[in-house]
Amino acid sequence: MASETTATTGHDLLVIGAGPAGYVGAIRAAQLGLGVGLVEKETLAGGTCLRIGCIPSKALLESTELWQRIRGNLIEHGIHVGTPRFDLAEMLGRQRRIVDTLGKGVAGLLEKNRVTRYTGTARLTAAGRVALDSGEEIEAGIILIATGSDPVSLPGIVIDHDRIGDSTDALEYDEVPRRLVVIGAGVIGLELGSVWSRLGSEVTVLEYLDRILPGTDAEIAAKARELFEAQGIRFRLGARVTGVATSAGAAEVQVDGSEPIRADKVLVAVGRRPRTAGLGLDALGVELDRHGAIVVDAAFQSTRPGIYAVGDVIPGPMLAHKAEEE
Repeated sequence: MASETTATTGHDLLVIGAGPAGYVGAIRAAQLGLGVGLVEKETLAGGTCLRIGCIPSKALLESTELWQRIRGNLIEHGIHVGTPRFDLAEMLGRQRRIVDTLGKGVAGLLEKNRVTRYTGTARLTAAGRVALDSGEEIEAGIILIATGSDPVSLPGIVIDHDRIGDSTDALEYDEVPRRLVVIGAGVIGLELGSVWSRLGSEVTVLEYLDRILPGTDAEIAAKARELFEAQGIRFRLGARVTGVATSAGAAEVQVDGSEPIRADKVLVAVGRRPRTAGLGLDALGVELDRHGAIVVDAAFQSTRPGIYAVGDVIPGPMLAHKAEEE
């Protein structure tokens, strides 16, 4: 049975997505005197960066760096701590508390600046009109799309969020995997690989290219590889992964031209794609590029007047500070 719809009018601007692009844009527009609405499907504001990206990964990097130092060179400073141990549940709990605190802080800023919040998934139905999955309809003079991005996989690899996971899964392992295979030697894969290596995992990073950290300076990437290897992370470069087979006890990562690699967990970290599916953009004539990103002009307006886009959903580096600046 179709749900009854109601139209909400009065917003000068409606922002879709409460990540670094969306909430910053909404707050600034409200400060400039616009009537602003903000749609977000998650209850916690902050987007990928805050909830399942930069912030939780950095929290774990900090915790595991302290653990590494305690186990390593403190004795050189005359600091004796006895037999150290870590509690993974407490470590993950700290990470969640940080995320929750910052998310509530974003919510407070939105409320303080009188941004009207809507919880749900949005779809553009006409110029200046958006429908939520709750059945509610919202009208606005301008629509700003800031829906972010999603992890991608490789052909032949199905992410089951058990043995084979993405970056979100790798933030919440309930125990340290004895063997972790990371597919992709970019920033995300190396950060999370470092976290679990420091806690005791045997980490192997597979990369299709002949270097790590694609897109960065080659000399810096080479030095970074030395530092990661000194921590115990193993690299196999020029490795083309063709699939992953799972069983009750483990996973086997198939690599073209070599023997499969067994692992307890597999982290697929081969990149992200703009989150544009399901927004109804095709029907409105909003042009997308071959990667699914929204094509915009210098003022971030799409090919449909009145519809703008910023952040991961448009071409360019997927970085929080870039999204905020836009």
